[in-house]
Amino acid sequence: MPSKTKKNIVILISGSGSNMAAIVRTAQQQDWQRQFGAGVAAVISNRADTGGLQLAQSLGIATQVLSHKAFDSREAFDAALMALIDGYQPALVVLAGFMRILTPGFVNHYAGRLINIHPSLLPAFTGLNTHQRAIDAACTEAGCTVHQVTAELDHGPILAQAAVPVLPGDTAETLSARVLVQEHLLYPQAVHDWLQSQP
Repeated sequence: MPSKTKKNIVILISGSGSNMAAIVRTAQQQDWQRQFGAGVAAVISNRADTGGLQLAQSLGIATQVLSHKAFDSREAFDAALMALIDGYQPALVVLAGFMRILTPGFVNHYAGRLINIHPSLLPAFTGLNTHQRAIDAACTEAGCTVHQVTAELDHGPILAQAAVPVLPGDTAETLSARVLVQEHLLYPQAVHDWLQSQP
């Protein structure tokens, strides 16, 4: 059942859910329900075997699974996903490691209330393998970006960024771990700021 909050947040995941957990824990610690009338109503995954679902349940959040493999097309999956999400009447839909490219129809349906975190300092390094590409380009800084989602991949308006240095001897793995620490700080703050900006 949808939660009673006025500003429901639905989080989509495909993996371990570490960014999801950072948002949920921050919402609970800061009492977003009291501050904004907001709360995480549900976590939805396209994979039943992901650890993020168990993590969400341990944090007291309702979970749902909708496998993309059960659908013949991306459009059919996105239509079913929209129906599932809309059951929670979301004020905000948060992509937290949701590894699906969304159709324009889905993105347009949630225009202005669909956000993502990307592991680079956009507009640099859209797409995949961001950390290795930053190292290969001899960047002195890398980082992460929270942005609104548009039909063009990783090109929506930037809401927040955090930078980390690229250190001598960094590998994609060591740089990724350093960026992830910042993601866990940046994403909850960006969601907080978005909620604060709403009437």
